[in-house]
Amino acid sequence: MSDADSTAMALAEADARFAEGFPALVGLRFLHWQEGRVELAVTIRPELLNLGGVIHGGVLATLMDVAGACAGTWCPYPGRIRKAVTLSMTTTFTGQCSAGEIRAVGIRRAGGSRIYNSTMEVFDADNHLLAIGEGTFRLRSGSESADGVAIVEG
Repeated sequence: MSDADSTAMALAEADARFAEGFPALVGLRFLHWQEGRVELAVTIRPELLNLGGVIHGGVLATLMDVAGACAGTWCPYPGRIRKAVTLSMTTTFTGQCSAGEIRAVGIRRAGGSRIYNSTMEVFDADNHLLAIGEGTFRLRSGSESADGVAIVEG
């Protein structure tokens, strides 16, 4: 299997893992994922707007939360996953938009075997910065190694 095939399979598996719960409600999709870096996207829909008609800050915060966690949980093995929880996250909203696709980039910056720090940025379709954040995340038990844990269906 080529690296491109492996990457496409990993992205499809990531999308499938996040196709339930709140990430599915928001419409989160993976664009790119590798060790230490992730790109996610959401297409803006009317129900994701606030009363002012622009993307709700909670949607931006959700994108940053998932991007920050995923930046430290890459698992290259099909059928396996690494999980993390958010310990703290700060956000600064720097722009607004009301249509199109928004994209979040998360980068793992530092950390140890269980706790790590990530920075996150969210951009609109024209690459204008909408939000920045930084977070501290903790790997769940079993997720410390790149092997992760087996995905349990159900």
